[in-house]
Amino acid sequence: MAWKELFGTDIGLLSVFTIGFVIVMAAYFIRYFTRKMDDDAGNQQGN
Repeated sequence: MAWKELFGTDIGLLSVFTIGFVIVMAAYFIRYFTRKMDDDAGNQQGN
């Protein structure tokens, strides 16, 4: 019943897309910040 409502109604689909977007955005930010921290640590070791 819950799966039918989640994937069968407009609000349910909007919820699925929102959850997916937040997960993708979190993965992007984790990758971005990790790279920036590694770059910054490398730049400070060179000084």
